[in-house]
Amino acid sequence: MHHHRLAAPSEPMRSERFGFDPVRKAWQTGEESLGDQHSALGRSTQPFQSGGRVHDIAEIRDLVSVDADFRSHTQALPKTPIEAPEHPPGSFANVVDKVKPGVVAVKVKLDNSLDDDDDGPGGPNLQQVPPQLREFFRRFGQGGGQGGPGRRGMPQRGAVGSGFIISADGYVVTNNHVVDKAKTVQVTLDDSRTLDAKVIGKDAKTDIALLKITESGSYPYVQFGKAAPRVGDWVLAIGNPFGLGGTVTAGIVSARGRDIGAGPYDDFLQIDAPINKGNSGGPTFNVNGEVVGVNTAIASPSGGSVGLGFAIPAETVQTVVDQLRTDGKVVRGYLGVQVQPVTKDIAEGLGLDKAKGALVNDAESGTPAAKAGLKSGDVIESVNGVPVNNARDLSRLIAGLKPGTEVKLAYLRGGKSEVATVELGTLPGDSKVASRGDDTPSGQVRLGLDLAPASETGLGDEGVAVMDVDPTGPAAAKGISQGDVILDVGGTSVSKPSDVQAQIRAAESNGRKAVLMRVKSARGQIRFVAVPLTKEG
Repeated sequence: MHHHRLAAPSEPMRSERFGFDPVRKAWQTGEESLGDQHSALGRSTQPFQSGGRVHDIAEIRDLVSVDADFRSHTQALPKTPIEAPEHPPGSFANVVDKVKPGVVAVKVKLDNSLDDDDDGPGGPNLQQVPPQLREFFRRFGQGGGQGGPGRRGMPQRGAVGSGFIISADGYVVTNNHVVDKAKTVQVTLDDSRTLDAKVIGKDAKTDIALLKITESGSYPYVQFGKAAPRVGDWVLAIGNPFGLGGTVTAGIVSARGRDIGAGPYDDFLQIDAPINKGNSGGPTFNVNGEVVGVNTAIASPSGGSVGLGFAIPAETVQTVVDQLRTDGKVVRGYLGVQVQPVTKDIAEGLGLDKAKGALVNDAESGTPAAKAGLKSGDVIESVNGVPVNNARDLSRLIAGLKPGTEVKLAYLRGGKSEVATVELGTLPGDSKVASRGDDTPSGQVRLGLDLAPASETGLGDEGVAVMDVDPTGPAAAKGISQGDVILDVGGTSVSKPSDVQAQIRAAESNGRKAVLMRVKSARGQIRFVAVPLTKEG
């Protein structure tokens, strides 16, 4: 197989601009005809005939006066016509021909899977959708599939999704939720060959996974876009909806920066190119054949496309893929502050002109923020010159940087602008608590939760955020989902994973068989949940 890079069409699509200014055209016509009349006035004071009627000098003076008024009025109009937007391309065929060989179908075999697969040709099954997306889908009425909780001993079943090749040696990008529980992975190329692949790394927080085709060769591949798309730009989605590989749909970027409650770093593109079950992990292309997003989710009352699709921006994907390719995992920067949004009332209380920025509630002792001198009450306005509009922006910007990176934080203190240089740490490893499977030592309580301080994830200024859920754990059985925030455990407020651990140990020592948690859902609903204290081994 010859190595070749998929590029934009050699003959870019052209469109003509057009413009027409009837006022200017009318004025030019009028100027020419009235100018002739003015010349006639200069040569003679006699009445003249026009259109079969004789005009006297007084009438002509009236005409000149009207002409002057019209000239004065039109001088205020733009001197150049307003140009209409470019025509939409007449065909996307050239782009599709170039990039389609770089798009693949992803097929996985699952152990203990449910009755239907995630993106395969069956009914929608929320247990295979990322936990953080389930509430979002339910909100729009998608509902669950036929299957119940996973059961051991069931036959292996499959799931299908999409992906795209990013290098000649066969690295493939897809969604984490497509391959998360995979025992084996295969990719089907555009030429119908089906090849084995292995998972190089996954990142649940952004729902990105990186695969590698195991058979050596030189594969056609696509490239990421160099610039972010604008709202209104044309885009193409290519993927494997309902197992129909190589399906192409077109639309536009409807919005940017969408937060759908999928995770702590949401920054989705919203597109109206139809995507459906099976498109997960597939690419969104611009008209130059560059990848600008990874298709991940839809909002739908029916389970099918209604023009509300969501794609992870290419700039986010590239950052994650680079780390997965090098290290097999993603390590994020850590600042060590608890923050909250600056509301209008808070802005007025602090004497700020606008309700923007991230208000520092606390700079934890020994953290990079504390070492740099940040204090409670500071309002962080930017990171390396990038504006921080709210607390979530700060979390996303810091998480996008590697530990050890030096950043300049612009902040307000007492109404005065300050700048601090901070060397980022590593997001603490205690974000896992009684977490997943073999991570829990024998004899200890296992909840099946990955946790982190909510203030560090953009999910609020109090409580402990649920970052991931083991679907076979006791917490999942009680309905706790990724994106939930645990406010207190056993009647005691919690703010970090170690607080949860402490209250679990206290309940256990008191002989309790369950611990009562007060939990806030991604939709803001607060409820009490009694989670069984199940021990490992």
